[in-house]
Amino acid sequence: MKTPVDIAVTGAAGQISYSLLFRLAAGDLLGPDQPIVLRLLEITPALEVLKGVVMELHDCAFPLLHKVVITDDPKVAFDNVDYAFLIGAKPRRHGMLRSDLLSENAEIFIVQGRALNEAASRNVKVLVTGNPANTNAYLAISQAPDLAPECFAAMTMLDHTRAVSQLAQKCGVLTKDIKNITVWGNHSCMQYPDLHHARVKGQEALSLVEHDWFVNEFLPTVQHRGTEVIKTRGQSSAGSAANAVIKHMSTWINGTDDGDWVSMAVPSDGSYGIEPGLVFSFPVTVTNGQYNIVKGLDLNEFSLERLRQNQAELIEERQMVRHLL
Repeated sequence: MKTPVDIAVTGAAGQISYSLLFRLAAGDLLGPDQPIVLRLLEITPALEVLKGVVMELHDCAFPLLHKVVITDDPKVAFDNVDYAFLIGAKPRRHGMLRSDLLSENAEIFIVQGRALNEAASRNVKVLVTGNPANTNAYLAISQAPDLAPECFAAMTMLDHTRAVSQLAQKCGVLTKDIKNITVWGNHSCMQYPDLHHARVKGQEALSLVEHDWFVNEFLPTVQHRGTEVIKTRGQSSAGSAANAVIKHMSTWINGTDDGDWVSMAVPSDGSYGIEPGLVFSFPVTVTNGQYNIVKGLDLNEFSLERLRQNQAELIEERQMVRHLL
């Protein structure tokens, strides 16, 4: 039997985690023959609720689930972990300024970055989901000097799969027929879902859809999809977010399909004029567990302006929390 792999999940009593944990324990991430240890982090007041979730996990009698650790100490949660899902973050409350949200969550991810630096495997893969995800990932990286920046990513996979689904529905094809969609920039309503290089059964996507649909329907639908789900369902998109978490990490581990790429928010290397170090969503391919930004794509002025807008928003977010570093 294989040696168990340690997986940390923060905000483990929350809704996304509730949809995620059972899939991890069932082997949806690492396969049917890889045992795991779940290391679950929560704030102290939520530990009792988390115990109830763990009761359910045990009641499922998952053969792959060897152990569950519950803690409110990040160092315990990240002890020698191979994969870390940073999901827990404070939500934006009514009347709260964006700067207030950034400051409150900055403190969480600064602490967690330091704990990862001290306790995690040197080859750990850290996926930041808690919003504002890009800036939270930037903060965690800043506090983990002994871990390579390439150990970190923020999730734009949900935005990516939303874009794939919208195009597939528009063209009347299956999602597997869609390739080379990109979501650029920030995981916010400023994000830029780009179809200029997308393919539908090998054909150029923009030759199959109206320009008006692309600009006035596709873009805002993807950008504001989370808000629309809340309005319609009355709750956030926890199920699709958990699915994107699995898909993002699975792609990071197993690689991208030939001829295709995915969207991941990763530390910029200066590509496409984006400031180095800024955590920005790019098209990436993945080989042998390492992501690589797709280089050399031709971007028109329409696209470049949206990249600039996203960079400006991320720089502004960074300025709001710089005093905490």
